[in-house]
Amino acid sequence: MRWTLKPKPDSITVDSLADKLGTGNAVARLLVQRGIKTFEAARNFFRPDLKDLHDPFLMKDMDKAVERIEQAMEEGENIMVYGDYDVDGTTSVALMSSFLKFRYPNVTTYIPDRYAEGYGISYQGIDYAADNDIQLIIALDCGIKAIEKVAYAREKGIDFVICDHHRPGIEIPDAVAVLDPKREDCEYPYDELCGCGVGFKLIQAITIKNNEPEETLLPYLDLVATAIGADIVPITGENRILAYHGLHVINVAPRTGIKCLLGDRKNVSITDVVFIVAPRINAAGRMKHGLHAVNLLTEEDEESCKRFASEIETYNTDRRSADKTITEEAIQQIIERQEEDRLTTVVYQENWHKGVIGIVASRLTETWYRPTLVFTRSGDRLAASARSVKGFDVYEALEGCKEHIEQFGGHKYAAGLTLLEDQYEDFKRKFEEVVTETIDRNLLTPEISIDAELKLKDITPKFYRILKQFAPFGPGNMSPVFISKGLTDTGFGKCVGEDKTHLKCQVKQGEGGPSFSVIGFNLGSKLDIIKAGKKFDAVYSLDENTWNGNTSIQLKLKDIRESN
Repeated sequence: MRWTLKPKPDSITVDSLADKLGTGNAVARLLVQRGIKTFEAARNFFRPDLKDLHDPFLMKDMDKAVERIEQAMEEGENIMVYGDYDVDGTTSVALMSSFLKFRYPNVTTYIPDRYAEGYGISYQGIDYAADNDIQLIIALDCGIKAIEKVAYAREKGIDFVICDHHRPGIEIPDAVAVLDPKREDCEYPYDELCGCGVGFKLIQAITIKNNEPEETLLPYLDLVATAIGADIVPITGENRILAYHGLHVINVAPRTGIKCLLGDRKNVSITDVVFIVAPRINAAGRMKHGLHAVNLLTEEDEESCKRFASEIETYNTDRRSADKTITEEAIQQIIERQEEDRLTTVVYQENWHKGVIGIVASRLTETWYRPTLVFTRSGDRLAASARSVKGFDVYEALEGCKEHIEQFGGHKYAAGLTLLEDQYEDFKRKFEEVVTETIDRNLLTPEISIDAELKLKDITPKFYRILKQFAPFGPGNMSPVFISKGLTDTGFGKCVGEDKTHLKCQVKQGEGGPSFSVIGFNLGSKLDIIKAGKKFDAVYSLDENTWNGNTSIQLKLKDIRESN
């Protein structure tokens, strides 16, 4: 691990902010590092307000989208809400379809089959719309590159409204409206929305046009928060406002489907959404069909929801089993082919489950920490999921290999692609070549970015109480990471867990100060560093540990090393 301490912010700005907030310098320093330098900015950060959401009509084509949807409702047309099969896509479809159905009956939903149709808008979906006399398709979390498919739909008399957040190609589809804040000709002030966030802006625009109160939108915010957490978009700007209020809805009045997935959990955080709700919603599209997730998220009857949630739990168990098996096979393939020294990981087996190759790519990236692609067969093509390391744009790298690719799309750190089988070896060679030429070698060592050095005596209940208000955490607003030096174990350090892979101890800093319990997941191998009263430096975040009804602050270790 590379330990990187962030530069200290300007002390005059920190002192001024600390004075205005009355919080002390440690908190003010963290805020200034996040670009929050004034009392007003701090107030907006700690109390995100829905009134600070941008005017949706600032997004290019928003007026056209609203006009076309209202025309469809006025003229009694059939509307199809179409979305991808992942969390962002299925929450988008649940949001848009339930919003429209509340106003208008002729609305149906469509999620493509991951295996029969693949990602994005499909000819099969358009044919289904034509066969069912559908005149308007609202596509969410997909469509920005569907030039030919939108043209095909137009020939059949079907209009498209596209709500996407992926990077556009050179050409924009000839749809009635294309909402995508990443369009170069779109001047919308915030371009990090997820697909469900763009869908939310569309329903916000409809409510504004019809002078409906802001409260109309509140029941949909749990879906938006779920998509923001699952799609790993920055939790800054509008996303922070939407995630903050969406989590409030999840904790106070969640929709029945989300409640069934969370069980009796209280004080639900974005982490709970990412690790409990999102994998289960995803599992439906990975193992069976994305419509199962949409049904769960739009159903209001509790008994039906419990049945749907139980089915989805089964899919999630199957997904975990497939993920474990394929990861082991992929690791074996890399070792057998002696490819550990490459700068990229590219593996392929034709019978790997297409629904889990993205998760496997993430696992392999964690293991070897380099740009990774996992391929499987999909019909008469090969399909892959790509994942990257912090700081390296895998989408750009794929651009450099596009002579071997049939189609691709995605983001800086995650992408998908298809290619012809006879192009696989050439692609693999070219991808290694492009990455070798462009990657900074330092990026191939995982980095821990440290916000500040902290003395243990400064970790007070008040400090932690304020720190909790920095949430929701995520990209662009990560949970603060601290370093404390010259720590010693109080003598109870040990390895814990079923396979003794985790490190547990109690630490102090010098004499007379406070001691804190410590947990270090997967750091059991470092037990020797803390033995026999040795001094060590620790990098950690803070969280709470509840045991026998008592709650205390604990250090959640990221790494340790011997003190100099």
